[in-house]
This record gives sequence, C-alpha cells and structure tokens, in this order.
Amino acid sequence: MTSIQVADQTFIAAPAEAATELISDRANWRRWWPDLQLTVVEDRAEQGVRWRVSGPLNGTTELWLEPVLDGFVLHYFLHAEPTAQLPTEPRALTMEVGRLNHRRRVAGRAMSFEVKDRLEASRHVGGPAAGAADGAASGGAR
Repeated sequence: MTSIQVADQTFIAAPAEAATELISDRANWRRWWPDLQLTVVEDRAEQGVRWRVSGPLNGTTELWLEPVLDGFVLHYFLHAEPTAQLPTEPRALTMEVGRLNHRRRVAGRAMSFEVKDRLEASRHVGGPAAGAADGAASGGAR
C-alpha cells in the first residue's frame, strides 16, 4: 500500500474539452505542484492526463475528466511514496504520513478549484454550463 493516497472530485459546469488546454499547460503543473517532476505517461486529451511523479514523491498522478450532465467531473488521483526518510516510531510515522497526505489533498483542491473558477467564469449561478450554445447543455446528458 502506498503512503500517499489522494482521490478527489469536483463537478465543473463546462465542457471537458475546455479543460484540455489548462491541464496540458506545463506552467500550470509547475504552479500546482511546484516540488514535483511530472512525466506524461498518457495524454488522454479531453479525458485527462496520467503522469509519473518524481522528486519528493515517487508514484503516479492523474486528472480524469468524466463527462457528466452539462459539464464534467474532474477526478484527481495521487498514489505515491515519499522519498525522504520517514520516522520509524509508529506514532511519529502516522503523524508524518497524515501531514504529507493533507498537504497533497490541499494542493489538489487548490488545483481543481482554479480549473473550476477559470472555466466557469462566464457562467452565472444556476445557469447553463459555461460554453453551452444558446443556453442548452453542450452535448446533452452523457
């Protein structure tokens, strides 16, 4: 079992295709996860990206864009091991792994909320998805 296990999801009322430019921009990766080195394992275009992670963590991460209703769910996964020596005392180990997981969960939420804020900027609350033609859902329910 890996020490760092993050799984999160955020609904975004915009077409998944609108997110591909944001999530493929390497400058965003460096801003979202400044201490991690990401190597693309699979670029899935409007379905997301999978990376190999190195640096202070070794493992994998993924952004999966799942079409839902008039938008998509942005799924964020991170499965990794810290490369730094961890404490051996059980209580200290539990505390450190918890701290590391929390830090990565917060970074993931910041990333997903930034994507949501940017893609939904033109949408009014309760209105159709951003980018929907003539007020209709782009592509309809999927």
